[in-house]
This record gives sequence, structure tokens and C-alpha cells, in this order.
Amino acid sequence: MKKQIIKNYEQAVEYLYAVPRFTKKSQMEDTRRFLAALGHPDKDMRIIHVAGTNGKGSVCTYLRSILMEAGYSCGVFTSPHLVECRERFSIDGQMISKESFYAAFMDIYDRLDWESLKKGEGYHPTFFEYLFFMAMLIFRDRKPDFCILETGLGGRLDATNAVEKKELSVITRIGMDHMEYLGDTLEEIAGEKAGIIAEQVPVVYLAEPSEAEAVILGQATKKGAPAHKVSKSDYAYLNFKNKSIDFSYHSRYYDYIRLCLHTIARYQMENASLAIRAVEVLDEGRSITREHITAGISKAFWAGRMEEVAGEFYVDGAHNEDGIRAFLETVISDGWQGSRHLLFSVVKDKAYQSMIAGIAGSGLFDKVSFVQMQGGRALHTEQIVEIWKQYTGSVGTVYLSVEQAVRALLSGRDSKERIYAAGSLYLAGEIKDVLERCAHDQL
Repeated sequence: MKKQIIKNYEQAVEYLYAVPRFTKKSQMEDTRRFLAALGHPDKDMRIIHVAGTNGKGSVCTYLRSILMEAGYSCGVFTSPHLVECRERFSIDGQMISKESFYAAFMDIYDRLDWESLKKGEGYHPTFFEYLFFMAMLIFRDRKPDFCILETGLGGRLDATNAVEKKELSVITRIGMDHMEYLGDTLEEIAGEKAGIIAEQVPVVYLAEPSEAEAVILGQATKKGAPAHKVSKSDYAYLNFKNKSIDFSYHSRYYDYIRLCLHTIARYQMENASLAIRAVEVLDEGRSITREHITAGISKAFWAGRMEEVAGEFYVDGAHNEDGIRAFLETVISDGWQGSRHLLFSVVKDKAYQSMIAGIAGSGLFDKVSFVQMQGGRALHTEQIVEIWKQYTGSVGTVYLSVEQAVRALLSGRDSKERIYAAGSLYLAGEIKDVLERCAHDQL
């Protein structure tokens, strides 16, 4: 590997995209060693660490929004991004500038052992490790009150778990995903996620599925970490109106709180409740009030999760079995009286057979279309159509590109049709990118 001349943000992103996303590893010595070589930028940070299969980014967003309402500044590192790589780094809800991204990139780049790398030896961070190191430098320089870190994959061996200390760990819903890295059972996957639990550091977790809860509690006991669960009995759906959800949350410190989520996604009640419980454990009712919580939940927005990107056109990042199940539960209860049209695509390394089976079995959609996403990871539409045909006997409509699909769907529908897109966060990102680029056109 030879050192290149990288002049700007665009070239930095191009370089990163050529780096392997993750590697299958059994230890973290290289990650910890490089973080130490950076001077342990994390050493003075108040870190909230979030792991799980689904809902991580949403929990990070609700946490950040509540903390900001209480007057705290927050740095957040999340993944993946939808349109721009720098979305992964935000300070108080604003993604960093291209200049800040490039400066952090070059700081890491210039510290690599290029003499060894040129000989095919030495350590080079993976795509995700590189971004994590950048986040640590950005947050070190900006000094937010809290740093919220979302794991990229798993937890135990995730780069974000290299930090020296944390104030709180949060584990969201655990399901079947990334089995080639994390294991083939819920217990194995939960074991990897629970690897973020640190000695004597409180953990907030979702009390289902039960197989995952048992593993989390076992790890918490082993680490002497106080464990605080969120279960379905802690929150209750109240009402749905004007594309918003009213729900209640009951807690030790705040008793009964009525909250409003400005989304049609019912699954966000679970994620918002996890964030509230995390704030309770973090603050113990000292400085964060009920008003901070209600305002923070109401103002929070997380892109790509039942996001209305155009009139009655919703994109959802559901990309595994649990995600599709939650997506379908939202669709069935969203109050829409007209027809429903689904645009679907998926990547090769997901459980696409069962995802497609779930959609076909739901009977929720009057029309279903399939689209070819960009990139080598995308499952070809021919394979998707073949599976769909097995379950329904029909082939649906096929689009060769996301731009073709978006233009056709938005120009050829009536006011009584609602469009949904699901199956991949990459699909959500491509749709948002197309809409941004074509904003000046008459779609």
C-alpha cells in the first residue's frame, strides 16, 4: 500500500470507500494501540455507548435531543450514512463541515506507518475504524458535554468499544442480522452486543426477546454493572393524529409523562422509551426535567425511518427480519385509507427470502415494485422477482435504477396512493439523493 496525495474532502471519501468496511477479528489490540497513539482522545469524554440490532441511531437521536433541551452539547457518531459520509459525525444535531472531515481524515492518514504499509506490513484501519478514530479527534477538539457512540457491528470487538471509560451503555432491540460476523443464534448475537457492558457502568436495555435479555443480564452481573430494563409495560400508545403518535411513559423519576412523536413509525415508542430510561439513569432526576424530555422527544428527527421525503412518499430503512416486521406493523396502523404502493430492494447479505415472505404474506400493498440499487452488494432484481413470484404468483414492476423508479412513481400516481420504500438503508439514501439532485425538476 502506497501513500497517496489526498487534497480535499471528496478525495478523502473516495479513499475511504476503497478500504474494507469491516474485518472478521478475534481481538482489538490494533484498535486500542492506535487509539493510544492518538493520545487517547477519549480519556476526558463523557461517553454514552449504544449497541443493538435495530433502533441504535434512533435512540442516539432521542438521547441527543433530550440532552440538548437540558442545555448540554452533544457529539454523535452514528452509522451508516444515507447520502453524505460526514452525516456520521454531528455536533448538536449539525453534521460537520467538509473542512472538519478532511482535517480529521488527514490527521489519521499522516499518522499511519507508511513505510511498513508499503512493504505489505503494519496496521491500516478498516473503513469503520478510520471513521471512529476521526470521530474521537473531532470530539476531542470540539469538547461536547456528552459523546454518543453508536457501534458499527456487534459490540464486543467493535472499534467503538476501544474507549477507556463510559458513563452509560445502552442496548436496543436484538435480532438476527450480520450472522456471518456475530453468530447464528439470538444468544450468540446478544453476547456480542452485550460486550459493550463495562465494569461498574450502568446498562439500559430492552427486555425482549427473552433469549437476549438473559444474556445481557448475565454479562451485567459478571461486570458488576447495574442493569435497567425497558419493557412494553413501561409505555403505552394513546393516539395517532396528524401523522404523529401520542404515547405515555411511566418511570421511577418522572412518573407518568405524555409524549408526542412526530412520526408515523410506531416502533419509535420503544426507542424513545429507551432514551428516556437512559437519561433517568444518567441524571437521576437532578437536572433533566419532564419538560426537557417532552420537548426533546417532540423535536427529535432521524432521517430514513418512516421519513416522508415527498408528499405521501415514505422511506424506511428496514433491512432485516425484525425491521421489516416493525415496518409492516407501522403500515397496518398508519390510518391511510387509499391504496398503498411498495418500492423494495435489498442487499445480498441480508435474510431477503424471509423479508420478502413477510411482505408478501402481509397483503398490505396494492402494488409492489422492485428496483436495482447501485453497488455490488445489491441483490439483482431478477432474484427478487423470482422469490416474489414464488409467494404471490405475480412479478410486480421492475425499475433499472432508483432515479427511474422515483420519477415514475411520483409522476404516475393519483392523490389516493401512498408510496413506501423499504428493504435497505442504501435504498433510502439513494432515494433521498435523487430527490435532492432533482429538486429543480418537475418530478
